[in-house]
Amino acid sequence: MRFPNRKLHTAVDGGEDAGVSAHFRNPFVHELRFTPLQKLKIAVMTVTLFPVRLLFAAFMMLLAWPFAFVATVGRSEDAVEPLSWWRWLVDLVLKAIMRAMWFSGGFHWVRVKGRPALPSEAPILTMAPHSSYFDAIPVTMTMASIVMKAESKDIPVWGTLVKFIRPVFVSRSDQDSRRKTVEEIKRRACSDGEWPQIMIFPEGTCTNRSSLIAFKPGAFIPGVPVQPVLLRYPNEMDTISWTWQGPGAFKILWLTLCQLHNSVEIEYLPTYTPSEEEKKDPALFANNVRRIMAEALGLRIVDYSFEDCQLAMAKGPLRLPKHTCLLEFARLVRCLGLKTGVTDEVLHEEASRARKLCGSKLDVEGFSQYLNQPMTEAVQDVFSLFEEQGKMDVREYVIALTVVCRPFRYLENIKLAFRMFEAQEDGAVVEDELAVILKTALGIGDFVVCDLFRAIDCQDKGKITFDDFCRLLENCPDLVEQYHCLSEPIPQPSRGSSSPSESQPSTNGFCADFSPPDPSPRSAAHSKKQN
Repeated sequence: MRFPNRKLHTAVDGGEDAGVSAHFRNPFVHELRFTPLQKLKIAVMTVTLFPVRLLFAAFMMLLAWPFAFVATVGRSEDAVEPLSWWRWLVDLVLKAIMRAMWFSGGFHWVRVKGRPALPSEAPILTMAPHSSYFDAIPVTMTMASIVMKAESKDIPVWGTLVKFIRPVFVSRSDQDSRRKTVEEIKRRACSDGEWPQIMIFPEGTCTNRSSLIAFKPGAFIPGVPVQPVLLRYPNEMDTISWTWQGPGAFKILWLTLCQLHNSVEIEYLPTYTPSEEEKKDPALFANNVRRIMAEALGLRIVDYSFEDCQLAMAKGPLRLPKHTCLLEFARLVRCLGLKTGVTDEVLHEEASRARKLCGSKLDVEGFSQYLNQPMTEAVQDVFSLFEEQGKMDVREYVIALTVVCRPFRYLENIKLAFRMFEAQEDGAVVEDELAVILKTALGIGDFVVCDLFRAIDCQDKGKITFDDFCRLLENCPDLVEQYHCLSEPIPQPSRGSSSPSESQPSTNGFCADFSPPDPSPRSAAHSKKQN
């Protein structure tokens, strides 16, 4: 697979030069490279400044706990109460303590631009880009409510601080929690400013701030005015970003506290009042707000979503490279509605259909008919990911579809790919077919399959079976690195210990995903219907 040669205006919106290329920066990946001098500075700060800052920050959080505890005692979680003078005083004290905590971490000055709207003017604040747990700075400055996982309130110390800002909790154990959350946001948003403002990160996950990904519609379903809020970290080194592939949470904290100064800018844009059409269409409302925020940030818009980060989280001996065009493929199939309702049975049916073609190459018209889709730009973009000399093997499309639909089950995906290529008499594939399978399953790069194939085909039969391939995986857990299959090194994902059986990632920010799933895919025409 490869990126299409022509520009994908449906994928990226940012002007004439916003075309997608093979060097497009994956928003879910963050790399840090330091010069020898920077490494020396970090080493010195690690034994001098870092422990002092860490201890002081921890002390400030512990100091804030009794104030938050007293303020939450006896307070109703369902009804808003008049702000008494002593709770107002506690609010000021907590803001001062939290500001001292951030100051101790190197955030000496917080530059604020624009005028924050009153709760009665804009009940909801939409903040972007979301890139780190340091995005909690504006939350502690305003004490605005946020949407959080219900499990957060049970964390010692932190849970009490969280309950003070009266968040909207999302429960994983309650299947109806997302609907209830949206209803609660509607109730608060329509209270004429009685409730505190709700600060929502509509991207739903952390990125590296290279672009604005798709906004979830949850913040826009109430149809009330929102105030867009921009976050910038104009630092020499980006030790802030906490993405799905890159430095882990503690490493980000360590590197950030080792910097002498960390800059942060918060900009409040004018309140955005939705039109009647936007009130009826939260997706349109979200896209229009995102466009305004992207223009103010000078960033491009990409229609990648929270679900696409699963591709960056896939682990195992056949994990994906950093800059995979499967990310672009996932966006395209979602745009065409080809990913909706895809189950294991559907994937097996697709594999059987592709196998019956016996490797026959399709042109773009034939591929359009195979998909039962009209000839659109999105169909042509999918075709161009696989085509060679104007033709494509539809089996490669099925392999890619399998990977983006179940990225954590790489072994099952490879098995299904073998089924499409294997000979009927012995279930084996030859070297060229293995190269196609692995190249498509991993999404990018030219494989040096010769050594790998020989390692599997120890009896020099000229063909291998899926069982032969599995035996190599058992004996060689670092398959990709050992055989140098890819043209670039593969980083280890840093988000916990997900097993291959997992199907849904957890948000790596502090704001839970609460948006209800979109039952119908957006069409290309809909995505262009913006002010």
